[in-house]
This record gives sequence, C-alpha cells and structure tokens, in this order.
Amino acid sequence: MNYEFKEQDAYDFARFSGVRAFRKGDELRFVECPYCRGGERHDKDTFAINLRTGQFKCMRASCSQQGNMITLSKDHGFSLGAEIDEYYRLRKKYRKLKTPKEPIAPKNEAVDYMLTRGISEAVTRKYQLTVQNGKPNILVFPFFDENSQMQYVKYRKTDFVKGKDQNKEWCEPNCKPILFGMHQCNRANKTLVLTEGQIDSLSVAEAGIENAVSVPTGKNGFTWVSYCWDWLNKFDTLIVFGDCEHGEITLLEDMQRRFQGKVKAVRQQDYKGCKDANELLQKYGRDAVRRAVQLAEAVPVQRVKDLADVKGVDLFSLPKISTGIRSIDKVLSGGIYLGQTAIITGKRGDGKSTLASQILANALGAQQNVFVYSGELQDYMFKRWLNLQIAGPQKIIDRALPDGGVSYYITKETDSNISEWYRGRAKIYDNNAADDDELGSLLQIIEKSVQQYEIKLVLLDNLMTALDVGMDVDLYRAQSKFVDKLVKMAKRQNIAVVLIVHPRKNRYGHDDTDEVAGSADITNKVDIVMTYKRGKDMPNSERLLTVSKNRLTGRLAIGAGAIPLYYDEVSKRINDDRIFDFSYGWEKETNDFVPVSSDQMEIPFE
Repeated sequence: MNYEFKEQDAYDFARFSGVRAFRKGDELRFVECPYCRGGERHDKDTFAINLRTGQFKCMRASCSQQGNMITLSKDHGFSLGAEIDEYYRLRKKYRKLKTPKEPIAPKNEAVDYMLTRGISEAVTRKYQLTVQNGKPNILVFPFFDENSQMQYVKYRKTDFVKGKDQNKEWCEPNCKPILFGMHQCNRANKTLVLTEGQIDSLSVAEAGIENAVSVPTGKNGFTWVSYCWDWLNKFDTLIVFGDCEHGEITLLEDMQRRFQGKVKAVRQQDYKGCKDANELLQKYGRDAVRRAVQLAEAVPVQRVKDLADVKGVDLFSLPKISTGIRSIDKVLSGGIYLGQTAIITGKRGDGKSTLASQILANALGAQQNVFVYSGELQDYMFKRWLNLQIAGPQKIIDRALPDGGVSYYITKETDSNISEWYRGRAKIYDNNAADDDELGSLLQIIEKSVQQYEIKLVLLDNLMTALDVGMDVDLYRAQSKFVDKLVKMAKRQNIAVVLIVHPRKNRYGHDDTDEVAGSADITNKVDIVMTYKRGKDMPNSERLLTVSKNRLTGRLAIGAGAIPLYYDEVSKRINDDRIFDFSYGWEKETNDFVPVSSDQMEIPFE
C-alpha cells in the first residue's frame, strides 16, 4: 500500500500536535518545531511542511529533523488512517489487557470511598470502579474504549499521605492510553465534557451530564491523542472542565488548538473558588456542577471580536494629514488618514518626491511631527530641497548662470530660521550608518521614533533603493514583506505613511495601480495609490495626478477625472492653481525678509 500525501494531512498534524501553524505560500509553517520546540522556545517559525510534497524540515542546525508525513506519523503517533497505520506499523505495540466477560462489580470499599467524594453508588457501578484484592485502599479505574475493550488501568491510593507515600496514582505498565469514560458515552450526543481527573469526570456524571471523560495522565500528558483522535472528532462540541489554577483552566489551550469542532470552557466564576469539578460537587452540590457545564462559554478565537462590539466612528472626523492641495484632499476626503499607507508613484524626474516632500512640509505647517527616510538623497540634499519648498517664492533669490540657465537660492538666515522652526519635529534616518539588514532595522527604527518623538507622518523615499539583494525576485519578495509590516505598523501606531515607489521599467499603462514596480501585491496591501506624472505634450509646469486606489471611500481620480496640477520651478511647489505664495507659518516666528549680498547666499538649487 502506497501512501499518497494530502494537504489536509499536514493541517491535521498541526492540530494533532497542538502547535500553532500558518500557511505561507506552499508551506505550512509551525511556530515551534514539534521535535526541538525551538530550542527551549527561543527560535520560532523554523519548522515547515511543504504542502505540495508533504516533506518537512526544521531549519535549526542543532535539530535538522526532516522527512515526510510517514516520519511524523511514526515519531509522534499521529494517525494517517487505520490502513496506513497498519501497513507501516506506525503505532506502538501495547500489551493487550483481558476484558472481563461481565461488568466489574464494585467492592464495598470502593463504593464507600466514592460516597465520601460525593459520587453515588449508581455512578460508581456504571463506571465499574473497584479496589484491589486484599488492598481496600487502592482504588481501581478501568478504561474501556468505545468498543468496550479494556485498554488501560489506573490506580489511586485513597489514604495517600504526602511525604510518606511515594505515589498517589499510577497505572498498569505498557498499556494503551485512552480517555476514561469512552465506553459510557452516548454517541448520539455530540457534546463531550473533558476533565483532568477521573473523579472530576465522575462528578460531572453525578450531576446528570452525559459524555464526561477524563485524561489518563494529567494536564501535560497527551499520549492518548493519537489513539482517541478519530473518536474525539466524532463530537461537534468539546466542553473543557479542567482544574482552575492561577487564573487559568488546564487542558484548555491545548484542546483549543487540537479539537476540530467548537470548544467551550467552564467560566471561572462558576468554579466558585473551587479547584475542580469534584470540589465544586462536594461544596455546592450537583446543581452547581450541572450549571457550570450548561453555562460554559465558547472560547474566543484570538484576534477575532464581535462586530456588534465595534464602536461606530465618523470616518471624516478622524485625524488626518492634509496634502495641502485642495483637489487631492477632496478626493481623499481630507487627506491621508492616520493608520493609512499611501503610495506615490511616477516616472523618474516627473516630481513624485517633490510632491511627497511638500506633503511633509504641509504636515510640519500643521504642527505634526514627521520622519523621513531618503534612499536616494543625502540628508543635506533632502533638507535643502525641503527648505526651499517651505521658504516659498518670495524668499527665493534667482541668479543667471553663465550657460544661460538660472539657479535659485535661499539665504543662510532663512535656512536657519526654517530649521529652527521645525527643530525637534522633523527626524531623518541616518543612511550613512546603515547595517546589512537595512530594511529590518529601518522598521524597528521607524517604530521606535514614532513612539519616542510622537511622529504622525512617515515618508519613505524610496523603497526600491532600500535593499539590494541582487535578483529582482528576491528584491520584490523582501519589499513585499517590508510593505506588509509597514502597513501593519501604521495601523498599530496610528500614523500616516507615504511611500515613494518607481513604476515598472518600460511600462506605463492605463491602470496605474498595476504599474508599481516590485511585487504585484504591494498595491494590494496599501490604502492609497497615487500616480504623479507629466503627459508627453504637457509643458514643464503642468502635471496630472491620478488616484487609482482609495480604500477609505473608494473615490478615485482616474482617466478624464485625473487631477490637473501646476508646478513652480522656482519654489518647487505644487498646487491645483497657479498660486504658490502660500505660507506654512514659519515666517511668523522669524524676521521679515531683507535682501542680502551674494556672499551671504546659500548654495544654489539648480
């Protein structure tokens, strides 16, 4: 018999192992390796199963376990089906216990002891509890499977004294571990109650609740899973009634990961301060146990909440970063909202970085702190360009060049006044100190800066220069991963992010969203995609801006609806009319402009 891998087998193994897993491309990646557990839980996501072949490997050098689903089945007792298990002899061979021909009749000592624990004679007889011959203080729990075959026997010393006796509980050696109470379950009832101890499951049965079972070897022993897996998954709902210890319920976390159906848990308040079901039974009676099971609540799935609990928000009143250009803000319903990530793309030289830096200038004018990463300009070059835009046309001096061109200046005093105006509110990444993993460290630095300096707008110009890994496919994969993390950080930190991205080489189609360079899913991750461009027949002073994606409202500006903009060569400013002498407010804190001689002029902008 040949085993043929099925993708579902990998998912079933993840649930069986109790290790959290997630799909990444063609792999099912595990948070922890089921063999080494990540080296005492230090290394994460090192283990994966290929969902096409079923092959697995742990990338930790000290582990390096690899193989296929047959290997996992053999090493972990995971069932691939009865026929496959039998053919490959994957199951451990346990001794066969002799099943009594007649139900075991409890001896009086067993009945008497169970009465002291609140368990009636009827329940004791139903579950065939007794004591050892000649040892009335040794309680015997027989474990029968769903086919009424005795597979496991456990013993409990009823007069155990801590410090004097060696063991309180033990079991027959080399027996197949299964759940206690399987034989007594009503298979037509699709709800199962799971407890940690045998007397706890008997307490649930005493309260009149069907299908109460318990684990053979305590909260940390899951050897029973492979032998009860198929039977367990015949139930739709699992109610966990574990021991309540230190504010947590035992068995719950593991069973929530393993069980395929709905998982419920007894509410902590319904334990009434008791440790387990039996203590609850003894102190508060059958009704308290029954009520605890009946009021058990579904365990919340992590990162999922009830939609009804989400508070309504007026979208247009949310804080935002205005672009300072009325036509763009109108399409974007006021600007780039905090929590959003916007891409600006366009051909090299058309001015997309100029537009982005003007948005940054407008944020500074609105007293909002900013962070800049410039992958193409040195920090002093970026600052000069930004300060020229902030200065405005009235503060700019032009001078004719020998070749007939014109250069533009701002005075050293103006440059200093502008710098002091935004001191402490504008931060720039020091790309002279970049390390080998610039993208990884950049994300950490951005987030730390956001927290430390109360940043509201982050500008990255441009992503495509931030990482050079040689091959386009590797570069695009890295960029896609970076953008994914960046978008999540923007939402987590409630900031606006503007990301400059080049268009694809030699392509410029009608759908600007599809023309962004890099991984095709970059534009799927962000909230806004804008393209700033100059048409072939346009003069240098005119531009068009399209908004091909706007996740907040869906309002776009494409085709004939593209936004016409105007560019001022002198001030490097952009507007939707030909007025460029607007103010960002820095002048209010500085002296009025006074003409100066050329030796006081700043280095020219050409």
